[in-house]
Amino acid sequence: MTDHASPTPASQDKISGRTLPHRLRKHKVSRLLPKPVTTQFKRAQILKGMTSTMVNGYRAITKIDGWSGEPKRDKVLRYNQIFCGKMAEAFNIKVVAVEPMPNTQGLWAGNHVSWMDIPVMGSVVPAFFLSKAEVESMPAFGNLARACGSLFIKRGSGDSGKVAGQITEFLEKGHSVLFYPEGTTTDGSRIKSLYGKLLQAAIDANKPVQPLVVCYVNAQGELDDKIPFVGDTSFTKSFLTVMDCEQVTAYILPLDPISTTDKSRDELTEELYQHMQQGLETLKARVLKA
Repeated sequence: MTDHASPTPASQDKISGRTLPHRLRKHKVSRLLPKPVTTQFKRAQILKGMTSTMVNGYRAITKIDGWSGEPKRDKVLRYNQIFCGKMAEAFNIKVVAVEPMPNTQGLWAGNHVSWMDIPVMGSVVPAFFLSKAEVESMPAFGNLARACGSLFIKRGSGDSGKVAGQITEFLEKGHSVLFYPEGTTTDGSRIKSLYGKLLQAAIDANKPVQPLVVCYVNAQGELDDKIPFVGDTSFTKSFLTVMDCEQVTAYILPLDPISTTDKSRDELTEELYQHMQQGLETLKARVLKA
């Protein structure tokens, strides 16, 4: 297995500004405290790590020429992966790619379990994310998202054709895009029915679809039930629950790319579903304890 999120011991990088031994010492101290105090202590450390990652990530990305306009995506992509890896690390989630990650140029499709999927997958996937158009106008976050190469789309307008058109143009420029075709989150045990409208972008651009699946595993070797953002759970509650997780590993399995040549959107959607469902079962068999 290749750990793509392993930090460099005893070294401060440009993104996080933190060192692993220092974090480990703090965790040893926390074990000596009463549980309520330990919980607050751990949450404080995570928030500190998040803040440090955001601040240092912003500083690093703004050093790239042209960051405030059209980003130089060949330079930005590696920054994205480091930033996402450090954000996952801040939440104490270890990211492991169980097979080498391909460098497929096309439309990447992943299963959707949690809001944590973005930093987790972003740490190893050589692709950019779709982002709501509203994010672009947000102070600081808009600049950061734009500098990170996000593709801003207007969701909820009912015109999926225009969105697919935007993605097609992005793919034709040689950039890769990652999206979640399930359209909603799951508990991670199966793949839901896919919404295939955005797959038209890959067909129109004559680019492959690159599926991958993620599986969050707890210390007992079981599917973690705290990471999934499902049901009526609010984001705040989910955020706090994820902060309190212990020893979660996110295993990612890239699957074989799917050609879009001479395929209808419905055919491509069904093939992608079968690939992802079979791939998830394969991944669970490899990483879960019997």
